Amino acid sequence: MPHRTPRPTACLALADGTLFYGRGFGATGTRTAELCFNTAMTGYQEIMTDPSYAGQIVTFTFPHIGNVGVNPDDDETADPVAEGMVVKWSPTEPSNWRAVERLSDWLARRGRVAIGGIDTRRLTRAIRQQGAPHVALAHDPEGNFDVEALVAAARGFSGLEGLDLAKTVTCAQSYRWNETRWAWPDGFGTQTEPRHKVVAVDYGAKRNILRCLASAGCDVTVLPATATAEDVLALDPDGVFLSNGPGDPAATGAYAVPMIQGVLDKDLPVFGICLGHQMLALALGGKTVKMNHGHHGANHPVKDLETGKVEITSMNHGFAVDAQSLPSGVEETHRSLFDGSNCGIRLSGKPVFSVQHHPEASPGPQDSFYLFERFASSMGR
Repeated sequence: MPHRTPRPTACLALADGTLFYGRGFGATGTRTAELCFNTAMTGYQEIMTDPSYAGQIVTFTFPHIGNVGVNPDDDETADPVAEGMVVKWSPTEPSNWRAVERLSDWLARRGRVAIGGIDTRRLTRAIRQQGAPHVALAHDPEGNFDVEALVAAARGFSGLEGLDLAKTVTCAQSYRWNETRWAWPDGFGTQTEPRHKVVAVDYGAKRNILRCLASAGCDVTVLPATATAEDVLALDPDGVFLSNGPGDPAATGAYAVPMIQGVLDKDLPVFGICLGHQMLALALGGKTVKMNHGHHGANHPVKDLETGKVEITSMNHGFAVDAQSLPSGVEETHRSLFDGSNCGIRLSGKPVFSVQHHPEASPGPQDSFYLFERFASSMGR
């Protein structure tokens, strides 16, 4: 008898009409989003739970996704934020002593759609050449797909430009954070002797960023994205941290920029990461631009323009600060060696700085962890 190919149970439809069929896993249903690719070889759980991926579906270029399962310690926030995932090979049974659940079961329980059996090389090339496309991803165990409706849904997606997503992923109310970084053999620790009082503004903060602040000696109070300068200053902080997050920085800046400018007027140390970097640039008079396909991965070389040192960094952003727009008194400190885009700034003569990359590196290399220590030392007590 002739071999029969199993019927596809998932379909990825691009707005230009291109279709990819594969094997569905995770939740059933349809999700529309912007499609990006991530080149990291580890950390798929951290990536899926990174709030910066709101409104996006992630294509993983590394084929072994799901092979170490999932566990509660690796969540960057309470639930997955990325809308779905695209992989070359469907997940195998987990083989890792830390695993407590299979990736496919975790995705199904958390309502996230996934597709395997995709030519991710072809898809990644398309994203690089054409820009991050709008897509619809459907999973139906019976393999019944209304292709025209899926393409129409992809074309109907509004995109991320002009979209303020920080409000959708920020905390509902303020809270304290004292958990420190994971270390063998005891796991996460507790900061019991903090030296600095920090307010962290949550535009979509990753837990490991907060852990790095605590490990650097900070007593951290987290405030929602919409906090005002009065809210921040009422806590009498030694410094202010601006977190990562999703969406168009110009849209979030409508309420974030006045807050940051109010803090800057008080000469407090300020440190920003990712969206926080873009927020600081806007507050200082710069501009941001939408990138063709963004930077998503754990192998991005960034040059420190002051020391000449090259750091391998973790990145996740689809917008960038326009270095040409930076006003006098704002210095470019870091630059991507992949495409020359801006990756860091500082305010001349002030303890105010930010970077586009992720020095907490979850996942990724830890070349840039010193930035947390630099922030702590700038608070001086």
